[in-house]
Amino acid sequence: MGRTLTSIARQGAADRGGRTTARSVARAGPPPFRPLQLARLVDVVPSGDRWLHEMKYDGYRTLVAIGGGEARAYTRSGLDWSDRFAGILADALKLKVGSALIDGEAVVLDAEGRSSFQALQGALKGAPGNIDYYAFDLLELDGEDLTGLPLVDRKAKLRAILQRSKNRIRFSDHIVGSGEKLLSSFCAAGLEGVVSKLVTGKYVGARSGGWLKTKCIKRQEFVIVGWTPSDKSRSFRSLILGVHDKGELRYAGKVGTGFDTAELFRLMEIMKPLEQTDPTLKAPRAEVRGAHWLKPTLVAEIAYTEMTNEGTLRHPSYLGLREDKKPEAVVLETEAPVEEATAPASSLVKISNRERVIYPESNITKGQLADYYDAVAPIMLPWTGSRPISLVRCPQGRARKCFFQKHDAGSFGDAVHHIRIMEKDGHEEPYLYIDTPEGLMTCVQMGTIEFHGWGARIEDVEKADRLVFDLDPDEGLDFENVRTAAFHFRDILKSIGLQTFPMLTGGKGVHVIAPLTPRAEWPEVKDFAHRLAQAVAQSDPAHFTAALPKAQRKGRIFVDYLRNQRGATAVMPYSARSREGAPVAAPITWKEMETIDKPSHFHVGDAKELLKRARSRALSAWGRADQELPDL
Repeated sequence: MGRTLTSIARQGAADRGGRTTARSVARAGPPPFRPLQLARLVDVVPSGDRWLHEMKYDGYRTLVAIGGGEARAYTRSGLDWSDRFAGILADALKLKVGSALIDGEAVVLDAEGRSSFQALQGALKGAPGNIDYYAFDLLELDGEDLTGLPLVDRKAKLRAILQRSKNRIRFSDHIVGSGEKLLSSFCAAGLEGVVSKLVTGKYVGARSGGWLKTKCIKRQEFVIVGWTPSDKSRSFRSLILGVHDKGELRYAGKVGTGFDTAELFRLMEIMKPLEQTDPTLKAPRAEVRGAHWLKPTLVAEIAYTEMTNEGTLRHPSYLGLREDKKPEAVVLETEAPVEEATAPASSLVKISNRERVIYPESNITKGQLADYYDAVAPIMLPWTGSRPISLVRCPQGRARKCFFQKHDAGSFGDAVHHIRIMEKDGHEEPYLYIDTPEGLMTCVQMGTIEFHGWGARIEDVEKADRLVFDLDPDEGLDFENVRTAAFHFRDILKSIGLQTFPMLTGGKGVHVIAPLTPRAEWPEVKDFAHRLAQAVAQSDPAHFTAALPKAQRKGRIFVDYLRNQRGATAVMPYSARSREGAPVAAPITWKEMETIDKPSHFHVGDAKELLKRARSRALSAWGRADQELPDL
C-alpha cells in the first residue's frame, strides 16, 4: 500500500458528526454473507396450517448475493464458491433487481426430475452448466432487510422477482398444511424428504424450532478416518467412517458401495497424502484388519438404512465428498420428537432455584436472568451459536465463586454440544458450543452468567470471521476517552478497507469489531492485529499503549489485540456480565456511539428494547462481512 502502519494510525481523527478524514474504500456490491437458518431433524411432519412444507433438495445449500452488477455464491459456512456456480450467477444477474440476497439449494436434476447429490458431484467436476438453483427464501431486496417479515411475505416477494425467470434459478414452491401426505408422496417418488417452516416465522440465522426437516431415508455426513485394501484391485475395499458423538470421534462402521471406478481411483489419489501410522479412533480389530489410517480431514455423505445398537451403520452407501463441511462440524444427527423441537426453550429446560439472588446489589434473581436469555435467544444465537464458547459460571451468584469453563465431559446434556479441537501439545479437547435456544438455556440453568466465544465458527476453527480490538481504559480515565479512542480506531480500519461496528462490553471499555470473510488463518490475523495495535501506540503514546504489563498502562488506553489469536475468546453480543447492575454486552451504531453514556448502558431488564433495536434497519448489517484482512 506504500504506507507504514504508523502513518495509517496518524491519519484517522473523526468529528462527532460521523464524518471521517480517512479515505473510504467501501463500494456498492452484492450483500455480504450472513449466517443461515438451519432445520432440525424431527420424527414426523408437524401438522396444522401454521406450517408450510417444501421439498428437501439433495444438493448444496447456497446463498446467492446480487448487487452492483456482480453476483456471488456462498456455502452454508461462508465459503465463496462463486467460481463453481458461475452459471447460476450469470442467470442471477439477469434478475430485475438492484440487489438481493437469496437462500436456496444448488442441485442437479436426473431424468425423472429428482435432485441427485451424486449427479451434483459429477457436475462440479466437469459439467457446471447442468447445475440448477432452487430458491426458497429472500433475505434482502434492493437494500431492504426482509428477515423480520413473515416467511410467506418473503416468499411472495421472492416469487415476484422469479416469476419471469426462464433460466436455472427457480422458485421452490410449497403447500400449507397436509405435510404428512406430501412426505408420503415424496418418499414413494424416491425423493429425500420434506422441510417444514412456520408460515409466520422470521428468518433466524441459527438452528431453531421454526424450520424442521423430515427424511425419507437416513443420510448424513461422516468423517473418513481410513480405508481397508481390496484383494482384487489396486484400490480400496471400504472406507472407515467416524462421527463426533458427545465430544468424541467414534467408529461408525465402513462403507463399500456407491463408488464407480473413476471415484475409487480419485479417492485413492486424494487419500494418499493423508495417510498416517496411528488410528484416529478405536475400532473393532476384526473390522479394520490391514487398515490404512488417515488424518481425519475428509467428509463424505453417506446414506444408510439404520444405525445398530453398537452405533455402526447398516447398509451404508457412499454418495460423495462434502467439500463445504469441515470434519470438526460433523456430529451425530438424531431425530427429535416434533413436540420437543417446536416447544419454547423455557418449557424444555427447567430453571431450578429461580428465586436465588444472582446479583445481590440489585436483587436480580436466576429466574430473571433466565427470562432475559430466553427473550434474546433469537438475536443472540446468530452471534454465539456454532462457535466454540467459554462460560463464566457463578452457581451461587456473582458475589460468590465464579469460574471459566470451556471443556465438558457430558454433564450439560445433549442440548450443549462438543467439538474436538487440537491443543498446542497435539492432543484434542472437547470444546463447548450451542446452536439452539435449548442449549443456551441449559447453560443458564447450570449457573452460567457470561458467554465468551472464539473468533471462528465450528465449520472451520482455523479461520477467523472477525477482528476484535478491545479498548480497555486505565483506572481514572472516563468514557469520553474511550469514545474518542473508538472513533479513532474506526477511522484507521476504514482507511485500510475494513468496515466496523462498536460493541459496548458491559464492563469498562468498548470493542471495535470488523467482521471478516473466513479466509485468513490465525497466525496472519494475530500478526495483523499486533502490528496495528503497536502502530497506534507508537503514533500516540500519550493516550494508547499495546504493552502487556499493567504497570506500563498508567493513564492510557490499552489496545488489547490478544483476542485475535487461536483459542482466545471475547464476550458475545447480548451476553450478560457478572458485574454490578447486571449489564449486558450490546452492539450499537457509530451514530449511537456519539452520545451513549457508558459501556454498561444496557442491562438484563432491557430485553424488549434490545429486540426492537436488533430488528431495526439501521442495525441489520451487524456481523456480516464481505471483507478480507487487508495487506499492509
